[in-house]
Amino acid sequence: MKKPSLWARMLTAQLLVIGLGAVTLLVLMELLAPSFFFNDVQRMNDMMVDPAMGDMMGNMMGSSSPGFLTPGVEAGLQDAFDSAFRRALAISLAVAGVGAMAVSGFATWRILSPLQAVSRNTRKLAEGAYDQRIDPPAEPELAALANDVNALADALESTEHRRIRLISEVAHELRTPLSTIEGYIEGLLDGVFQPTEEIYAASGREVRRLKRLADDLSELSRAEEGTQPLTLESTDLGALAGEVIGHLDTQARAKGIDLTVATPSTPIILDIDRDRITQVLTNIVGNALTYTDPGGRITVTVRTQARSAIVEVADTGRGLTPEQLSAVFERFYRADHTGPGGSGIGLTIARALTRRLGGDITAASPGPGKGSTFTVTLPLP
Repeated sequence: MKKPSLWARMLTAQLLVIGLGAVTLLVLMELLAPSFFFNDVQRMNDMMVDPAMGDMMGNMMGSSSPGFLTPGVEAGLQDAFDSAFRRALAISLAVAGVGAMAVSGFATWRILSPLQAVSRNTRKLAEGAYDQRIDPPAEPELAALANDVNALADALESTEHRRIRLISEVAHELRTPLSTIEGYIEGLLDGVFQPTEEIYAASGREVRRLKRLADDLSELSRAEEGTQPLTLESTDLGALAGEVIGHLDTQARAKGIDLTVATPSTPIILDIDRDRITQVLTNIVGNALTYTDPGGRITVTVRTQARSAIVEVADTGRGLTPEQLSAVFERFYRADHTGPGGSGIGLTIARALTRRLGGDITAASPGPGKGSTFTVTLPLP
């Protein structure tokens, strides 16, 4: 059996409440109104009679009790009141019922109409129409729901744009080495090139570029799914950061950047995956090297705070706007598409790996041109 629609159930519930109220009103009026009327008539009768004339008036009207109204007249008034009361009450209930149905139907429509709009838009979002938006209704609670759906649509649309852009960038990244390799092979086949060591070395570099791109995409998939195997071992975080800086120092000097590391005198021992944290720090420091101009400075600081171990990577590079800060860890995002940089997944991978180890990464920047600070937080044992 098909379940009634939410509109029908809400309307039925409101009408049941109204009906229960009407029945309660009717029963109470039937029980209380006659008694109240009789008491009020009796009191008025007593007030209108002069006590000195009570007996005479009672005898003249055929009543042994003082007053102008005989019991028969009072009974007639009671019956007339009951009849008039019931007719008026029936008409009032009928009119009120029609009005209540109209108001209930309108109120139900006002509530469900925005929900139906949300339902339609979510179906369209599921079909890939990420440009759909909902006009927030006047009700604050429903407006909050509509705004949440619109925010979801904004996020999906932004992700879709970055995905499309990434596909274009990946296609470009693939096309360049493939074109180079194709040129070398055709040159060798046509006899334009001789099979020398330089030709093979150049072809090998292009093959490694292709492999690195494929590895990055595979790493992103496994990082977001949380399927990378972890090998935890007791590690000095300061010493590990020093090793990472040592590996990147040559690259920093070649670019004219001052790269330094500050570690505490007391070792910070954590149970972490050395390779994963090395990858995280390499991605963050490498990102700072990419976006810091020659003559700039990058400082890596290792310390503890409360129950956490902290690694701060502060640079004097290009900085980030508030909008860029909110999106810098999203996959496929690049703050500058015209400048140097990879596919925009390095920081996404770094944060996913850090969270798998119970930590997190945050970013802060005073603004464009004022540098950035990336902070890695890991729990102490």
